[in-house]
Amino acid sequence: MKSVAIMTSGGDAAGMNPAVKCAVEYARSRDVEPFLVYDGLRGLIDGSIKAASDVDLSGMLHRGGTLLRTARSKRFHSHEHREAATRNLEARGIEKLLVIGGDGSFQGLNQLHADFGVPFVGIPATIDNDIAGTDYCLGVDTALNVICRATDSLRDTAASMRRAFVVEVMGRNCGYLAMVSSLASGAEICLVPEIPYDLAAIDRRLQSRVEEGTRSIFAIVAEGTRYADHLTRWFNDTLNVESRMTVLGHVQRGGSPTVYDRLMAYKFAVAAIEALLDGEDNSIIVHRRGAGFSRLPVHEVVEGKKEIDPMLMELCRPLCG
Repeated sequence: MKSVAIMTSGGDAAGMNPAVKCAVEYARSRDVEPFLVYDGLRGLIDGSIKAASDVDLSGMLHRGGTLLRTARSKRFHSHEHREAATRNLEARGIEKLLVIGGDGSFQGLNQLHADFGVPFVGIPATIDNDIAGTDYCLGVDTALNVICRATDSLRDTAASMRRAFVVEVMGRNCGYLAMVSSLASGAEICLVPEIPYDLAAIDRRLQSRVEEGTRSIFAIVAEGTRYADHLTRWFNDTLNVESRMTVLGHVQRGGSPTVYDRLMAYKFAVAAIEALLDGEDNSIIVHRRGAGFSRLPVHEVVEGKKEIDPMLMELCRPLCG
């Protein structure tokens, strides 16, 4: 391998910038010329590709989001535009791709590989932590820290005003963020798609606390349940506790990457460049507890189902009923 193009795609996540920086520097150390693709899949089609320079990397490590920018592109569904992307790579002598993103990005690059044989390796980066086969995706730790800082602040005002707060967190149909942040913030309620919840049982559990004069009640709800608004009304109508709902939204994606995300970015990037040098042509770098980093065929990742740590599920189960 003489050259590689590095790109970020899909939703932005803290940790993408450190991964780009490390991938460029490690590629150079292995005598591979690194290129940068700007604007994700759209940039591949439009030829927004340039040789990486030190200026491009300057100040990148501590920045959230992605300085390469990212964009979803409906045009990439077209064979014609995937062909244009391939021609742009060939015109610059780029042999392989390293994509940092989520399962949608991996599916798009897998189709490019199937149509035109463009080799690629993927690094999972999404705050949802919902990619099959890996225990960790870049950006998750930073997002959890953002959530916990927000919930700690809301706890202060909830206790001051004697209120219940319902906090909706991201995750699509995966409840990982909600589970971890519920435990870390001491929430009384956690509602996630993976665990059945029982409002009658929650009512019985919390009623005595309300009668004893508890200063606040906190609930964290995964967006995939679509239940945050209903739970807010339930606090008012059933428990007779004044309540407020806070949707953290895209604030969870921002912020300077934590030390853990920076370190994991370096490890993912080294593993990805090594995989490309070893001749991998359509695999994803995954991290598993106790097993370190390994490679999975892309179809196992995009077609698989995310499995959440059973211990985490058991710890959260009492908060659901």
